[in-house]
Amino acid sequence: MARIAGIDLPNRPVSVALTYIYGIGDSSARKICSASGVDGNRRINDLTPEELAEVRTVLENDYKVEGRLRTEVSLNIKRLMDIGCNRGLRHRKGLPVRGQRTRTNARTRKGKRRTVAGKRK
Repeated sequence: MARIAGIDLPNRPVSVALTYIYGIGDSSARKICSASGVDGNRRINDLTPEELAEVRTVLENDYKVEGRLRTEVSLNIKRLMDIGCNRGLRHRKGLPVRGQRTRTNARTRKGKRRTVAGKRK
């Protein structure tokens, strides 16, 4: 198993295996393959150490992945919460951030339903 950016990549085609790294999607994986001169259809275990090193250098120089990216995303969310904008308040309350309806649905963000007893007159 090849290890790139702290992740053990499975023995799949290079363009597919790179997507296991946080921050690398399908199109980014194809760009990395072409920039490093590696055929995206070859398997990870078939790559030579020199080709793996080339993929590593392209990743380190041109892309922000794994720990650095996760840190940046969490700092961006923390900044929104600190300045008290609407997006930050919704992050703080655990509600949907991007304008979705919350009267129904939104269970992923709101969590399990908590039943409130009906009032008697």
